[in-house]
Amino acid sequence: MVFDFDGVIVNGMEEYWLSAREACLKLLGCSSDAKKLSKSVPQAFKKLRPWVHQGWEMVLLAAEMVRPDSTLVIHGSQEFASNYQTCINKSLDIWHWDQNQLQDALDSIRRDAITKNYDNWIRLHKPFPHVIQLIKQLEQENFAWTVLSTKSAEFTSEILKTFELNPLHVYGHEAGSKTHVLLELAQCHTIKGFIEDRRSTLEEVLRTPGIADITCYLASWGYLKPKDLEALPPNIHLLQPKTLTAPLAAWH
Repeated sequence: MVFDFDGVIVNGMEEYWLSAREACLKLLGCSSDAKKLSKSVPQAFKKLRPWVHQGWEMVLLAAEMVRPDSTLVIHGSQEFASNYQTCINKSLDIWHWDQNQLQDALDSIRRDAITKNYDNWIRLHKPFPHVIQLIKQLEQENFAWTVLSTKSAEFTSEILKTFELNPLHVYGHEAGSKTHVLLELAQCHTIKGFIEDRRSTLEEVLRTPGIADITCYLASWGYLKPKDLEALPPNIHLLQPKTLTAPLAAWH
């Protein structure tokens, strides 16, 4: 069984925002308007989180919240979301940043937070109890499971260790796209299912030769876009928390 991490195993919304905010402050300088960013998670950030594919995008969203003429400030999160990739690309150009620069800033903030106050950093990640219970049951039955995340494997492993979870593998964004990793896993393992909260990722899996027959589950408790539950393809099964207590054969 393969699990996505953010939005499936843990809810790290507070950590996403605080780390993105601090990374933004680091890039812009403490004398900038970024100081005005609230430490409480803004509603706009929560609403846009389902569109975020890589961590660096969160830093860019924080910066866009303090740029007066940004689409996010002028027209709001709904307009930004409707043209998400175009807005992201435009924002990168305006700020003269690149993806690696933003990701490095975010990872640096996280390493610093772990070093200075590990317990506080961990507390910002709220595990989903029903998923933790399922994983514990799988481990008791010697059922191998793997984590496939767009977060760095370094930070994902730290959080899993704290929750006393022991996956066979942990793959972060460094390993490449999720379809790439699944293709490699499928060469030496039988994948019983893939639980993910990003519908577009599941749809991409179903379009990819070599892994198109993997049973895909959309986590109903994750960071879903408003229309993610509409007209799901037959091979994507909506997974509810209560379903996790049933045997795998009864999941769909």
